[in-house]
Amino acid sequence: MSKDKKSSGKAAADPSAKDTHYANLRRAHRDAKRERGEIPTPQPQKRKRGAEDWKPPALAPDQVYLYGLHTVRAALDNPERKKIKLSVTQNALARLEINIETLGIAFEIVPPHEIDKVLGPEAIHQGVMLETRPLPVRRLEALKDSPLLLVLDQVTDPHNVGAIMRSAVAFNAGAVITTQRHSPTESGVLAKSASGALELIPYIQITNLADALGELHKLGFATIGLDSEGPAPLEGTFSGDKVALVLGSEGKGLRQKTRETVTALARLDMPGAIKSLNVSNAAAIALYAARLYLKA
Repeated sequence: MSKDKKSSGKAAADPSAKDTHYANLRRAHRDAKRERGEIPTPQPQKRKRGAEDWKPPALAPDQVYLYGLHTVRAALDNPERKKIKLSVTQNALARLEINIETLGIAFEIVPPHEIDKVLGPEAIHQGVMLETRPLPVRRLEALKDSPLLLVLDQVTDPHNVGAIMRSAVAFNAGAVITTQRHSPTESGVLAKSASGALELIPYIQITNLADALGELHKLGFATIGLDSEGPAPLEGTFSGDKVALVLGSEGKGLRQKTRETVTALARLDMPGAIKSLNVSNAAAIALYAARLYLKA
């Protein structure tokens, strides 16, 4: 009997599991050495070929390209999202787990580089791109029955805003409100960072933040601005049965006019050596505290 036919009656050990275990140990050891400064942190990977030459296509004002499996799947499931055309690779189509024939929109099976031409070679599109129209415009008046809102004062980074949206959905906030200037518009980058949350919560852009805060006051909201120098801890500042948390931009924080307009200023007490957090992390903590207050 040949060697490959022989069997001892015992299941052969899976060598891949053992290899993965030791690979994880080596990675953890290497990361610990980097944290101690014993070995250098690797340089960022080189830009993909063609990244320097790529220029984004001109988009119409009502044209939005969404990408990424989770983002596109959420958009396809959103009845308020007007879908125009789906471009997808054969592999990505299988992972989307949808019946493309019943979508009711134009679609095409394409190779990955065709999507790269539209989104750029650095976009992590996972083989799927959806052309859509922007979501319908929402008004503040429609939020009068929401007990918790999140207001952003010129937070410019779409990755931060996307992460904030995820936290806002997780804690059941009624909307994320931002300024039209110095804030990201609805885009593929914002939607990818939000990982589906853009389809689940209103993203309202207003022209004048002070006026919007005044309107929220009329709707019964206590507006609380987060400030590292706030006079009191956040958990002792809540009042009423409707709360709108207001967070400032990365670095600059709340603008002076905003500070003067909110109902109260508050701080996140941090006993550790670091006294400031990324705005998306601060938003998650503030939302958690607000939800605890509203449930009490």
